[in-house]
Amino acid sequence: MARPQELEGDHEFVGSKGVVRKNEFVRAIADALYSLGYSETGKQLEDESGISLYSSEARLFKQQILDGQWDESVATLRQFGLMDIKLASAIILQRKFFELLAGEKFMDALHTLRYGILPLGVHDVAVRKLSSFLVSSSRIPLDGTFGEALWLFSRKEFLEEFKTLLPPSVLFPENRLVHLVEQGIDFQNERCWLHNLPIGKMSLLTHQDCKMDQIPHRTVQVLQEHKGEVWFLKFSHNGKYLASSCSDCLVIIWEVEVDGQVSLKHRLSGHEKPVSYISWSRDDNQLLTCGEEETVRRWDVASGECQHTYRVTDTEPDLRLVSCEWAPDGKSIYSGVDDKRIIMWDPEGKEVEFLPGHRTMRISDLCVTSNGKELITVCDQSRILLFELMSKSARYIIEDQPVVSCTLSQDNKSLLVSLLDERLQLWNIACPMATIRFLNDFRGHKRSRFVVRSCFGGVKERFIASGSEDSQVYIWHKMRSTPISKLAGHTGVVNCVSWNPADPQMLASGSDDRTIRIWGVTPKRMEKRANRFLPKATTSGT
Repeated sequence: MARPQELEGDHEFVGSKGVVRKNEFVRAIADALYSLGYSETGKQLEDESGISLYSSEARLFKQQILDGQWDESVATLRQFGLMDIKLASAIILQRKFFELLAGEKFMDALHTLRYGILPLGVHDVAVRKLSSFLVSSSRIPLDGTFGEALWLFSRKEFLEEFKTLLPPSVLFPENRLVHLVEQGIDFQNERCWLHNLPIGKMSLLTHQDCKMDQIPHRTVQVLQEHKGEVWFLKFSHNGKYLASSCSDCLVIIWEVEVDGQVSLKHRLSGHEKPVSYISWSRDDNQLLTCGEEETVRRWDVASGECQHTYRVTDTEPDLRLVSCEWAPDGKSIYSGVDDKRIIMWDPEGKEVEFLPGHRTMRISDLCVTSNGKELITVCDQSRILLFELMSKSARYIIEDQPVVSCTLSQDNKSLLVSLLDERLQLWNIACPMATIRFLNDFRGHKRSRFVVRSCFGGVKERFIASGSEDSQVYIWHKMRSTPISKLAGHTGVVNCVSWNPADPQMLASGSDDRTIRIWGVTPKRMEKRANRFLPKATTSGT
């Protein structure tokens, strides 16, 4: 039998630094074994070490909760020496109250409220609400809006939530060892500024000491279907598709195969002018394309068919569209108009509204945050507008140079701005109190005449890539102002780059040389190393 909890050697330590308590470490291993389904092994560890995962009181409390013995569990709870025993007791009795209501035992529920919860003297507002449920059981908050709504959970889920009120020494935190290992991996990765391994490829057996070979650095494929300069390209949110456009008015949807090869899926024709802007719907089933000062078209990705063409109303026939972006819910489409307005449509082409009082540049990138709350665009040569769609309030980023393009990070926290003087600037737009904070600027790429676009990419979007007029692709780490890599291969201006959000080691670039290059990493070096130990072939006759 395991020894009592108080004799488990709380002051013994393991490890070279003397900071890991043996008691807690053994309990963490036992918990991990039980969670993995190795119950017999977990029990054997408890018996052999003499260290119990739970005290007898904690085991009793758990079982009482799972069995619905609410009054008994409150009595056991008092043995744990909690600071706020009344609050914890009230939460358990509230669970009992709702289960009684659900079973239509209204008198028992009233008794619990009057003689159990009310004497505890906590949450007067909550008590009044509980009373209202007695009057009309139909008012029980089935949508989970009442308090923490713990009664909606199963008893097991309720217990897991309730654990947060108890000291970890009483009810050991579930999966604690796994969480510690994850934290250790995250810590190593954050310290390693070159870390760019996809999730699932990291090993617990080696220390993270990443090299440049994790960053896309070699051409793995050249796509040559376009007959004109490639102006824009963008991966879908799920990374399965790549859309590209060029000066020949053609849009191509490419498909990323399981093996990483990129193949042609659809040619989309219909625009009468070069296509300068592309936007994917959030579910990646539809695509918006915008001809340069022309129309916006909505395409079905599965069939490649045009579903709708968006134009400004017939009363203003000379106006043209210059950019496009989906609202996250797919129910609205935004577009910049060449008279410097922003227009919002429904998917079927009905003009919902013009955003009043704010203007866009003639050539303007357009971003909408993934929560649908904020629209971001360039509102004059050197100002970027961050427009709160619900409140109609505005924030601004004021640059000291004309803005060429901008792009938003997936987490909505960062905005990357390309300036006329060949700088890229990174801004934190998610600061509290609506404050916008400058983070870093990046130098090295070349831009003097053309619109050259940049992007975030890699694991946790810790890298930045940009096209350049010197035919190279430039890559920076977000914390470093100088490039960590330059990718050579194109023979013309690199107009746009896009990093695959599902594969941190895949990058695409489009160029005036009419090609798209897919950049990747070198195959595992282990295979090359293994070859050194294989017998070398000999030439016959020697």
